[in-house]
Amino acid sequence: MYPVSYKPGRACYKSCHHAMRVARSSFCYQRQQFYAASSYAGKRSRLFVRRRFTFPSLPYNPVSAPSDINMNGYNRKSPQKRRYEMPKYAAAPKKKICKERIPQPKNTVAMLNELRHGLIYKLESQTGPVHAPLFTISVEVDGQKYLGQGRSKKVARIEAAATALRSFIQFKDGAVLSPLKPAGNLDFTSDEHLENDVSKSAITVDGQKKVPDKGPVMLLYELFNDVNFECINIDGAQNNCRFKMTVTINEKKFDGTGPSKKTAKNAAAKAALASLCNISYSPMVVPQKNVPLPIDDKSSSMELPQIHADTIGRLVLEKFMEVIKGQEAYSRRKVLAGIVMTENMNFCEAKVISVSTGTKCVSGEHMSVNGAVLNDSHAEIVSRRCLLKYLYAQLDLQCNQATAYQSIFVRNTDGQYPYKLKSGVHFHLYINTAPCGDARIFSPHENDTGVDKHPNRKARGQLRTKIESGEGTIPVKSSDGIQTWDGVLQGQRLLTMSCSDKIARWNIVGIQGSLLSSIIEPVYLHSIVLGSLLHPEHMYRAVCGRIEKSIQGLPPPYHLNKPRLALVTSAEPRNQAKAPNFGINWTIGDTELEVVNSLTGRTIGGQVSRITKQAFFVKYGFLMANLPGILVRKVTTDYGQTKANVKDYQIAKLELFSAFKREDLGSWLKKPIEQDEFGLAE
Repeated sequence: MYPVSYKPGRACYKSCHHAMRVARSSFCYQRQQFYAASSYAGKRSRLFVRRRFTFPSLPYNPVSAPSDINMNGYNRKSPQKRRYEMPKYAAAPKKKICKERIPQPKNTVAMLNELRHGLIYKLESQTGPVHAPLFTISVEVDGQKYLGQGRSKKVARIEAAATALRSFIQFKDGAVLSPLKPAGNLDFTSDEHLENDVSKSAITVDGQKKVPDKGPVMLLYELFNDVNFECINIDGAQNNCRFKMTVTINEKKFDGTGPSKKTAKNAAAKAALASLCNISYSPMVVPQKNVPLPIDDKSSSMELPQIHADTIGRLVLEKFMEVIKGQEAYSRRKVLAGIVMTENMNFCEAKVISVSTGTKCVSGEHMSVNGAVLNDSHAEIVSRRCLLKYLYAQLDLQCNQATAYQSIFVRNTDGQYPYKLKSGVHFHLYINTAPCGDARIFSPHENDTGVDKHPNRKARGQLRTKIESGEGTIPVKSSDGIQTWDGVLQGQRLLTMSCSDKIARWNIVGIQGSLLSSIIEPVYLHSIVLGSLLHPEHMYRAVCGRIEKSIQGLPPPYHLNKPRLALVTSAEPRNQAKAPNFGINWTIGDTELEVVNSLTGRTIGGQVSRITKQAFFVKYGFLMANLPGILVRKVTTDYGQTKANVKDYQIAKLELFSAFKREDLGSWLKKPIEQDEFGLAE
């Protein structure tokens, strides 16, 4: 059994016994590590390990024995600590998988309250026995009452809301509205209810619009299923980017632009909500406490519908990009303005009458005694002068009986003016920012209520003048308002009234000017649309509100005009670039645009502009000689005296100046009288 040289003894037995104990302790250590890594496997895994592992027959190696394990194979640490020890390569425990919470759909009452705030549900009747009553509840939406019946008041209220929703919401695929129908299934794209103006989905409070509580993108996703946003264009330099986002809803596309993708996305969503649901985020939506209703329509507000405002802004911008092609060197601008004409408020066939840019006034040394320079090259003033050019051209059509029907003017048989505008013709002014002067004196990032805390100081509504050859305005001084020719040439600053003050003047005497006032009835702006910086209270006060209480004695048909106000959804960002010293102008019918040096008042080629006083006086002389229905055919006086002979216009203008003085807002400053002392060439 043993080799001959082998002699078993006690020493050999001890050595073998010691080796087995060391091997068993090493096995226990390995098994302990495995249990720690697989403790979650349960009792079956332990049984499997015990059957799988056997005691290895290893030689004794005292170095391999861990120092923290005793000879019996147990860890010296407490069992509580061993439980939380994880080996180096232990697998992480699995996380519990939770099912996503399914959002609960909204009932019809919640859906209706999101679209119409402040609704009141009334119990109309209760019929049936006591144990089985039948309730009838009504709700009034947009002036119409809707009824609902149910075995409980809650069910009847839900049915009434469902009936109201069905009146202005079309559901896809003939879906039936139920109390648990999700709000995402609503569809506002029915052509029928849009054409019939039945879909008045604007959120209202006490019959007046209210800005929705939710953001435009969130509200758009709630109201429509098929909403897709896409960034289609990025313009400008890296530090002055302009993003363009397009949202597609049921194959209809709406654009929005902004300095960031988020802003552009919000603008596109606002445009879609305004077009499809008549929901507006305009600052004019909530009526201001100091902004009364228009004098000619007490049932409407000062707001121009948002979809119309966006159309006006888009048409002017598109026309500017069209006429500037080939002369991109003059596309640089800070202020852009234009005038759009509509007939019977049909914006599908609206015409852009004029487009202009500019922010400077003529220098005093370049004044003209022949009316051959443009004194004011601010964009909105130039656009109005372009409109005058268009009005002269339309009156020219009346000189020929064959073309008279094409004119926007008709013979006035029952008034003191020979001609008047056709019924339904309206003019809309667009400016990409608030006009300089009183309309722009506010902080856009502060909650300014327009109330001055100092009752003895007139901080608002002051007449202001533009800075010669520069930007911005300063308040006028209480003086007689006279500037002299020699004083200006000697170095006195040439003062020009601000654009806010001139627009306020147009709302009294009209935009047709004094010369045409002897031929046509006054023409007023129907609306003013801004591209940015619209503050309802300040804008209203600047264009008409500051004199509405003091104006009086206007000869008919002159009156205080209160134009509608609106802000486009894609507001223009603040332009920090230096304003150029030139401006462009274009009038419908022109073959090319005209570029004017704002400091000299002449074209960049040194020629006389086509919209100067001199050019209009020549056109006026032609009309007086050839227009049917004119009593005095020949113009014998100079430009200034001819304007002074239009009595009603002069009375209305003097009453405007008096109204400013009565309100202690300053005196209107006039240009030197020498610049109007020129006559017609023989």
